[in-house]
Amino acid sequence: MEISREKTKYNKISKRKKPFSSNNDKNQINFMGSIFPLPWKIWPYEAKILILIIGIWSILGICILGSSSWWVASREMGNWAYFLKKQIIWTLPGIGLFYFVLNTNIRSLLKYSRIIFYILFFLVFLTNITGITVNGSSRWLILGNLRLQPSELIKPFLILEASNLFAHWNLIKNDKKLISIFSFGLLILLILKQPNLSTASLTGILFWVMGLCGGVKLSSLCSFASLGFITGCISIVNNEYQKLRVTSFINPWKDQQESGFQLVQSLLAIGSGGLFGQGFGLSVQKLQYLPFMYTDFIFAIFAEEFGLLGCALFLGFLAVFSYISLRISLKCRNNYTKLVAIGCGVLLTGQSIMHIAVATGSMPTTGLPLPFISYGGNSLIASFFIAGMLLRCSLESTGFLGMISARKTLN
Repeated sequence: MEISREKTKYNKISKRKKPFSSNNDKNQINFMGSIFPLPWKIWPYEAKILILIIGIWSILGICILGSSSWWVASREMGNWAYFLKKQIIWTLPGIGLFYFVLNTNIRSLLKYSRIIFYILFFLVFLTNITGITVNGSSRWLILGNLRLQPSELIKPFLILEASNLFAHWNLIKNDKKLISIFSFGLLILLILKQPNLSTASLTGILFWVMGLCGGVKLSSLCSFASLGFITGCISIVNNEYQKLRVTSFINPWKDQQESGFQLVQSLLAIGSGGLFGQGFGLSVQKLQYLPFMYTDFIFAIFAEEFGLLGCALFLGFLAVFSYISLRISLKCRNNYTKLVAIGCGVLLTGQSIMHIAVATGSMPTTGLPLPFISYGGNSLIASFFIAGMLLRCSLESTGFLGMISARKTLN
C-alpha cells in the first residue's frame, strides 16, 4: 500500500510538473543520476549553495595552508610544498568519502555507525595508554606510516550516535538512556585524560545542543552542563599543562616569553594585519615567530594577510553556512535527519568559532584545527564526512529520493 501511494504521488507530481522534456534533459538526468543521488536541476537551493560553500572552503584552505606553511616547510623539510602536498593527498580520499556519504542513505549510516563508533571509542582509550605524546598531549596512534587521531575521526559518528539517542528520546527506556549517556560521558573523560580540553568541550556542547533539539528537559541538560563544567575545572587543576594555558590566557603579557608566547605572537599577527592586511603570502609572523602557524593558529596568519576586512568576510561566510545548515534541518522530514543536520552545522561552525576564539585570545590556548583549512589529514577526513552528511540531509529533505527509490522498486 505504501509503495502504491508513493507511485500515485510520484505520477501526480510528474503530470503536474514536467521540468525535463527534451532528450538533452533526459540525458542529463541519466548522467547526473549516475554521479549524484538526484539530478542537479531538482536539487534544493540549500544543497546547491552548500556544495558551493564546501568547494570554496576547501580551495581557500589549500591556499591559506600553502601560504602559512611554505617557510617552515622549506626550513625544516627542505621542500616548501611539503605540507601542501600532504594536505592535497589527504584531500583526495576526503572527496571520495564525501561522495560515498552523499550517495548513502542517512538511515544506513545510522544503522552501521554504532560499530565504527565503538571501534574509535576503543582507539581513543588506547591513546591514553600507548599514544605518542606531542606538546604534552597524547592524542595520536601510530599504525604503520599512518598517524591516527581518533578524537578527530570519531566526530561524525558522535553526531550519528547522538541522533540515534535523541531522535525518539521520550520513547527510549531509561536503562538504554543511562547506558548511552554513560558511554558519551566516558568518552569525554577519555578525551580530557589525553588531555584535550577543547575537543572534550566541543563534544559536550554538541551533545547539549542535540539533546536540547531532541526534547531533553532543560533542567536535565543544565545538570549535565554543570557536571561537565566541574569536571573541566578538576582537569585544569590536576594538569599543570592546562593550568598554565588558562593562566596565560588571562594575562599573556605577564609571561610573554614562556607560557604566554603563543597567544602574544598570535595577537601581534592579527594586530599587524590592520584593515586590509599585509597581502596574500606576505605574513611576517609565519617566519618561525608564531608556533603552529599552519595548524592551531592558522587563523592568525589569515588575519595578518587579509586584515580586518578578510576576517569579517570569513565570519560572514561562517554565518551563511550556519544559516544554510539551519534551513536544511528545518526542512528535514524526520527527527533522525533533522538532528544529523543540526549536529553537522553545530560541529563545523562551533569548531571554527572556537579556533578563532583561541587565536584572538577569547578562550584559553588549546589545539583545535580550523575545519578544511588547518593542516591535518584526520581533521580533513572528518570535515568532509560531516559535510557529506549535511548535504545528504538536504537532498533527502526534498522527498524525491524516496519517490525515485519507489519507482525503481516498481520497475
